[in-house]
Amino acid sequence: MDFSLTSEQDLMRETGRRMVDKDIQPVLDAHDPDKPLPKSAMLEIFACFARQGLTAPRLSEKDGGAGLRMLDYGLMFEALPTMVGMALVAHEGTVARLNAESSPEQKERLLPDLIAGKRIACTGTTEPEGGSDPRAVRTRLAHHGDEVAITGGKLWISNGSIADVMIVTCVDGTDDKGRPRVTRVAVERAISPYEANEIPVLGLRQGHLSEIVFDDCRVPAANMLGSPGDAPQVLGGTWLVNRPLVGLLAVNMAQKALDQALDFADTRTQFGRTIAEHQLIQERLARIATTVTTCRLLCYYALDTIDKGGDATQLSAMAKHSALDLCQQAISDAMHVHGAMGVSREAKLEQYFRDVRMLPIPDGTQEILTLIQGRAVTGKSALR
Repeated sequence: MDFSLTSEQDLMRETGRRMVDKDIQPVLDAHDPDKPLPKSAMLEIFACFARQGLTAPRLSEKDGGAGLRMLDYGLMFEALPTMVGMALVAHEGTVARLNAESSPEQKERLLPDLIAGKRIACTGTTEPEGGSDPRAVRTRLAHHGDEVAITGGKLWISNGSIADVMIVTCVDGTDDKGRPRVTRVAVERAISPYEANEIPVLGLRQGHLSEIVFDDCRVPAANMLGSPGDAPQVLGGTWLVNRPLVGLLAVNMAQKALDQALDFADTRTQFGRTIAEHQLIQERLARIATTVTTCRLLCYYALDTIDKGGDATQLSAMAKHSALDLCQQAISDAMHVHGAMGVSREAKLEQYFRDVRMLPIPDGTQEILTLIQGRAVTGKSALR
């Protein structure tokens, strides 16, 4: 067991930080922090991702990807601003699913521009009545010769309003036991238009969280993916990686909050000495530092287990659940250290607090993640 990074991994992590400082943060700073970025700006950011192999890190080089270990991907991913990271999670996860479920013809037609960052992808699964349970999907698929028609709606879709390609989870009739048969279709918006509306939310305001409406949306039948009925298994495999990645976004914000709190505590004076010398301030700072270290290691451990082919179901859920709960508290503690400055927009801690509160929603709520852990611990499912 070795907890130290190799020189190559140190370089990868530093490359991620330089990419953010040089190419990504200037794009974010050039636009209103409270409005979704224009698609042109997002394509500029995705071009940066493509240059570093982040648009398809888990695809082999033979398949056009970077062939990265997931731990190495996580080391670079951790440096990303949260909104940007969530956009990449939606895009990269969709690319991985397309590669897993597509025919050779579909791969050749859909993947190259997505891997090159010239087009943006997302997955539409969640609905008003179907969130954590993919089997509760109500969006319907009807067959019309060489076309299929999609009718229904999707909600809380990352990248939904700017995506060129969306994997849409639909119900395609029933199986031999009368249960809904879930399948996926790759919808290219330029060919099969649909309605997309931005949803005003608490945090991640430069991002794109959308409601999607399909009203008899006609899609070439050649865009149907995989085998009907295997959607939950494909989605589950993608979630295992996404969960610790989302956890690392929370760790990154908690680390930034800690760095700011340490600087502030070292310069702010009260009662004739810096507040860093006061016991209760030290207690808060120590607690934040502990959170950052433990949550980072847990997320790394989950990704490393995936790389080694181990069962990461419990670890992946644990990593996201713990990182989000603990890092939200850590950011709150950093705001306390700053006193009145902690709630000012100038300090940016309030943005971290709003953004980290958004993260329990995608790829499994805290309650679902707890039940996944509980099933692993007890061997009994509380869901079915």
